[in-house]
Amino acid sequence: MALEDTELKIGNTSFKGVYIAILLSLATTLGGGVWTASSLYSRLQDVESRYIPDIKPLEESIGLMQQQLTDNDVSQLKSKLAELGVNLKTIMEQQKDLLEIKKQVNELDKGVEGIKATVAESKILAEGVKDIESRVKVIAKEIDDLWEGLDYLSNPLK
Repeated sequence: MALEDTELKIGNTSFKGVYIAILLSLATTLGGGVWTASSLYSRLQDVESRYIPDIKPLEESIGLMQQQLTDNDVSQLKSKLAELGVNLKTIMEQQKDLLEIKKQVNELDKGVEGIKATVAESKILAEGVKDIESRVKVIAKEIDDLWEGLDYLSNPLK
């Protein structure tokens, strides 16, 4: 059974198979188009049903921010930041110098501590020398007395 041989009789009218195929394809195409249009229409209704807030306050807020930026002279900010950068570099260099000076002061403190220890030792030695000096004076006095005694014994008439 071929499509050309198929025939459909409705009342007094007969339809050939080719016409039935064309009619069926047109009907399905129209049905698909209606379904697509319906889907698109429902999507548009969903979009329209969403709440869109009023942006008037936002526009006013943006205007105020722009006015504040103009009032605060933001255009000069770049030059001020450059100046600040130069000042920071200078501070960093001076801080390095201060760290070197601190290092030298620490070394000097160590040297001063060494000198204090030497002075303490010198004081101890000086006290020892004073003790020896007093003993030497006593011994020298005794020697002088012995010489005087020997001189007297060797020449008692004098």
